[in-house]
Amino acid sequence: MSKQPYRSELGMISDILQVAMEYGRQGTIITTIARRANLSHYTATDKCQKLIDFGLIELRAAKKSNFFAITEKGMQFHAELERFTETVQAIKVRY
Repeated sequence: MSKQPYRSELGMISDILQVAMEYGRQGTIITTIARRANLSHYTATDKCQKLIDFGLIELRAAKKSNFFAITEKGMQFHAELERFTETVQAIKVRY
């Protein structure tokens, strides 16, 4: 039995965006993103920073926590990524 390969960076980004979609515009803390996307805190923070840089999520500072919320652009990207993923799975290509 072969070992299951790790997720690609695109797979991790997809999982983070999925979590962000579930929490909507109110956002959620990095710990929730890391736990729900099955990533280390460091990896989740790194990937979220990339998503912020591209305008797909935004960082909202609160009293004691920072909240990561998906943007309109992030919602559109997530929808396109879902369509891409469905197509890739239909033709049985690993991305």
